[in-house]
This record gives sequence, C-alpha cells and structure tokens, in this order.
Amino acid sequence: MIRRAFIMINLFLAVLGIAVGALSGLFGIGGGVLILPSLVFLCGFSQKTATGTTLAMLLPPIGVLAFLEYYKNNYVNVPAAVILVIGFLAGSQIGARYAIAMNEAALKRGFGILLITIGIIYIYQSSR
Repeated sequence: MIRRAFIMINLFLAVLGIAVGALSGLFGIGGGVLILPSLVFLCGFSQKTATGTTLAMLLPPIGVLAFLEYYKNNYVNVPAAVILVIGFLAGSQIGARYAIAMNEAALKRGFGILLITIGIIYIYQSSR
C-alpha cells in the first residue's frame, strides 16, 4: 500500500511538472505560481518545503527550450533578461532568508495576497 502511494504521488508530480512546463512556455510563468500551491494543498508539503522544492526544480535549465522558441522568433530582449538575472540572484537570496525566518501562516498569507494582487492587476489591465 505504501509503495502504491509512492507511485501515485510521483505520477502526480510528473503530470504536474508537464502541465506547469507547458503553461510556463505558454504564459512565461514561473513554477511558483502553480507548483507551490499544488505541493502545499495537494501533496501536504509545508510552505517552506514547497518553496525549497520549487526552487530546486528551477535549478536545472528547464526553461531553455521554451526560451529558444521565443528567441528564434525575436521575442527575447537579451539585455533586459541579463539585468533581470543579476537582480534575481541578489533578490532571491534576500527573499529566501526572510522566508525561512517567517512564521508559516504569515508566509502563506503573503503568497496568497501576492497572487490575488497579480490577478486583479491582470483582470483590470485586460478590460482597458
């Protein structure tokens, strides 16, 4: 029975990875928007473990193939991407230190507020 549960969770994670990879290529979203809540609410991970696992998933160059498609079609601003990478490297370390020190409930609330805010902005912008 334990082996079956192990197989089912790994199958779910593989399907989740494929689905989010496709959405990432389609919308340019990062794994955190969909993977992280799925790990928390569907797999029972703590917020911090889900964050760490999502970051581990992002370590390999998983976006390379999607990037190449956009690049081949002249949809990549390379200088802007380089500047974003430099800022992301610094910001991600700072954010990780704060997240690890935060209370689990506060971290979940903050993530939820971020997602709602982004959703409201997108809905508002699309109606203009």
